[in-house]
Amino acid sequence: MTLKQRKLGNQGLEVSAIGLGCMGMSEHYGPADERESIATVHRAIDLGCTFFDTAEVYGPFHNEELLGRAFKGRRDEIVIATKFGFRIENGKQLGTERNSRPEHIRDAVEGSLRRLGTDHIDLLYQHRIDPAVPIEDVAGTVGDLVKQGKVRYFGLSEAGVANIRRAHAVHPVSAVQSEYSLWERNLEADVIPLLRELHIGLVPFSPLGRGFLAGGVKRAEDYPADDFRHNDPRYQGANFDANVKAAQIVSDIAAAKHAKPGQIALAWLLHKGESIVPIPGTKRRQYLEKNVAAAGVEIDPVQMKILDEALAPEKISGPRYSAASQSMVDR
Repeated sequence: MTLKQRKLGNQGLEVSAIGLGCMGMSEHYGPADERESIATVHRAIDLGCTFFDTAEVYGPFHNEELLGRAFKGRRDEIVIATKFGFRIENGKQLGTERNSRPEHIRDAVEGSLRRLGTDHIDLLYQHRIDPAVPIEDVAGTVGDLVKQGKVRYFGLSEAGVANIRRAHAVHPVSAVQSEYSLWERNLEADVIPLLRELHIGLVPFSPLGRGFLAGGVKRAEDYPADDFRHNDPRYQGANFDANVKAAQIVSDIAAAKHAKPGQIALAWLLHKGESIVPIPGTKRRQYLEKNVAAAGVEIDPVQMKILDEALAPEKISGPRYSAASQSMVDR
């Protein structure tokens, strides 16, 4: 199947209805095979997936370099999203320290352009709000880069309503990237209504709950120490048991529809609005193909209601992040 296009914002950015999150090709989810990662990127393009998500901090730098190699000869078929905003020194991320000073943004963009092997970034996100830099300065700097042709569209990641509104007043925000899925609904009260008001697209990362909603999950201690899930509160102890029980409905509906649980979770997101484009991450073709096929899965209103209620926030056990990671979320 060929993926349909969706609009992010009203400035002209169009991407495939399902994108590909590329972080796991470089970190957090165990070792990756570069040949398979590049083959996965190429297969995604062949399937009509045009939207690829990376960041300078993934690696750091490795992910952009990898994609730069993968995109050679195919740049005009794709939309590249990358991010700036963390402090990186000597090739290492400095914990939760952020840097969105204008001069750093400009330097980061030059580095990303070089590593990606391109003359422009389609969608540039501020990775996390930097409390030391007014969002107006960030939006203005990205706006200047748009005028220079180095960036096409501006985005924010994990931003709250006040900063989204302030940034948008300086330069149009085309997309906000945040965690949103069947088991993480923190955007519904205020962020999503604001995005609809301002005609800003939503790009949910971790749309499968870091794999939990795809089925076949293991307890935190059964993952390697360098796997993000090893320290994920929702994969631990009693939280894990409660969440397995809550997520069973996803598997039940999947079985009834002859689909995979992950496809139901992605289809739920696609049915939540035409300006929502999830970016499930994978580094293997077999999982990519299953994810892309979710665009053809129909969920009726009754099933949507059942899913909404079964995985309501009060049914999910444990915070989505550690305290350190949560401290960087602008909400």
